[in-house]
Amino acid sequence: MADELGSSRISWHPNMTDVDTTTSSYWFNWRVTICAVWVFISMVFASFLIWKYEGFRNSNRDNRGGETPQQETAGSLYEDETWKPCLKGVHPAWLLAFRVIAFIVLLILVTVTAFIDGGTIFYYYTQWTCTLITIYFGLGSFLSMYGCYQYHKSVSGNKIDNVEGDTEQGNFVAPLDGENSNNSSAKITNTLEESYPRKPASMWGYLFQIIFQMSAGAVLLTDCVFWFIIVPFLEINNYGLNILVINMHTINAVFLLGDAALNCLRFPLFRVAYFFQWTVTFIIFQWILHAFVQLWWPYPFLDLSSSYAPLWYFSVALMHIPCYGVFALTIKLKHALLSKWFPDSYQCVR
Repeated sequence: MADELGSSRISWHPNMTDVDTTTSSYWFNWRVTICAVWVFISMVFASFLIWKYEGFRNSNRDNRGGETPQQETAGSLYEDETWKPCLKGVHPAWLLAFRVIAFIVLLILVTVTAFIDGGTIFYYYTQWTCTLITIYFGLGSFLSMYGCYQYHKSVSGNKIDNVEGDTEQGNFVAPLDGENSNNSSAKITNTLEESYPRKPASMWGYLFQIIFQMSAGAVLLTDCVFWFIIVPFLEINNYGLNILVINMHTINAVFLLGDAALNCLRFPLFRVAYFFQWTVTFIIFQWILHAFVQLWWPYPFLDLSSSYAPLWYFSVALMHIPCYGVFALTIKLKHALLSKWFPDSYQCVR
């Protein structure tokens, strides 16, 4: 087992630096001051975006009766958008099955990695992100289960109502032999949308969407830093890459992109703020930990003793924008292609 997976601890743990991170001289200098300024600016920027554009509290407060909001905000979300697929012809059970499989695979990956490498594996941003995605698919599985129940109940109730109404009125008309079954399904879906007004998403729905957008940027940042920065560094120092490390930096993106292709979630750009907050939380955690414990840095560019530390921190902060932007462009491309190929079936908000 150890031979197949490789020497995991050597792969994960960089060499201990000679600088003592618990001394005051390590923290009170110009390098740390500049890095702290970058972190503070990121926090302020993210907080401003959340305060300005996050409107789900007002939507929920104004729609306690469950009716469709009259005016949507940038952060508006409906309950059915958390569980319905982007195409009307796709049953919600398919999205449920995908999320359950992704959740099980990711949970096994996180558990096995933690068992082999120990609790120190959670010092890494990669493991934080992988755990976050696992939570996303776990929560998504429950929301999809609820959505399948609501979908089945709505379809069954609609069929019963139609049969009863047609029987009482004596004007039931059987479908013609040449009638397309897809047209019938579309008519049923349109009738359901008219009969059952859409409800604003609950707290869990908004949390689900926020985790989705936060994970989208974090996954691309993690994988790009790993394959374009960390891997060359590891190869130079004769570190080995094992199966778990490679899977953790590939399968997370595959599952998240697959869910993005199937789901009906919106992707408002202002929620890049949560992505910034997620990274800032990780950095502050590392700073507090190293201030009290002499420990190796999980990533070399986090070491504040280097004279290049301010440049590294600034570069990583800038990387958030293209990483988040690439995923946002992917969602735009999905909207453009599917709405063109399936104009009558595509049901996502552009």
